[in-house]
Amino acid sequence: MNLKSGFFDRRGGIKVFHDDGEAVTLLSNQILEMIPPHTIRPIVFVCIGTDRSTGDSLGPLVGSLLEEKGPHPFYIYGTLDDPIHAVNLEDRLKEIKQKHFYPFIIGIDACLGKLKSVGAIQVANGPVKPGAGVNKELPPVGDIHLTGIVNVSGFMEFFVLQNTRLNLVLKMAKTISNGIYQASIKYRIKKAEWSPLQLNNEETV
Repeated sequence: MNLKSGFFDRRGGIKVFHDDGEAVTLLSNQILEMIPPHTIRPIVFVCIGTDRSTGDSLGPLVGSLLEEKGPHPFYIYGTLDDPIHAVNLEDRLKEIKQKHFYPFIIGIDACLGKLKSVGAIQVANGPVKPGAGVNKELPPVGDIHLTGIVNVSGFMEFFVLQNTRLNLVLKMAKTISNGIYQASIKYRIKKAEWSPLQLNNEETV
């Protein structure tokens, strides 16, 4: 049985299927809701994965699709041309934190899950833990995270990721990137309405 649109994740957030007619709007609204209000922190998306594995290409596909949409107020790291993966993740995170002061990071990654949840996209509080599905110890990423369930977990996860259908991953990446881009448009409009006093009330480090 499919989960309903806007089904709330137990950690706070939503889970919605990529082919739901309201998926893009639900994702954009949830992302905006979870970004601190009136924040002056740079909003950074870290799209994790590699194009060497079909299932694990979700993150860099999202990054590339966002890059193609042109300038927007969010910073995007991790594309097909310049992926962030297990080998370089720790170094790239250090670079990002050196370049951006006190960034609000949103981690994006593919994951495995139950059969009935394949094709679902989740937005939730806390960091994503890349590599957990294939028993790799990697640093957690993000103040919040966004994950796409691309295939079934429980057996030979590395092989499952390698043999995930690109068609599904690309469709999910398009939904996610459209949701983020819609959120960026709304974010730019909201930010233009903030007063200097509101910005001065931003949380201190």
